[in-house]
Amino acid sequence: MSILLPDFGLLFWMLVAFGIVFFILAKYGFPAITSMIDERKRFIDESLKSAREANERIANIKAEGEAILNAAREEQAKILREAAATREQLIKEAREKAEDEGNKMLQEAKRLIEQEKEEALCEIRNSVAELSLSIAEKILRKELSSDEAQQSYANKMVDEAVAQKADKK
Repeated sequence: MSILLPDFGLLFWMLVAFGIVFFILAKYGFPAITSMIDERKRFIDESLKSAREANERIANIKAEGEAILNAAREEQAKILREAAATREQLIKEAREKAEDEGNKMLQEAKRLIEQEKEEALCEIRNSVAELSLSIAEKILRKELSSDEAQQSYANKMVDEAVAQKADKK
């Protein structure tokens, strides 16, 4: 007998024990192990599928977020353009209104100046008329015999009237 070669009886009983263990494992152990492996495989597959779906959802959400952000930016730009246009319109309207008001004020001032000018001219005409009448009346009242006396009297009256006018002012 050799140390490396077992005896035939030992070999037989080892084979019988191996067969029984194999049969028990094949009948009860392997199906449990394979079902656990299948279950684990199904869990891993479902997890991978869920991960892919989650990644797809995240990608969709990211794309939607970008679309919403772009839409918001476009809306912001549109609002800013509208605000600038409104501001320009308001400035234009205010400028036009100010010009109209300025023109109205200028026309009113011109009208008042013209009115005052007319009143002053009327007053001057009235004063000249009064002065002329006064001089004529005084000349006619006085009997003057010579032209030279009349001329000197008329000059005197004009000087007096001018002096009166200067005193009034």
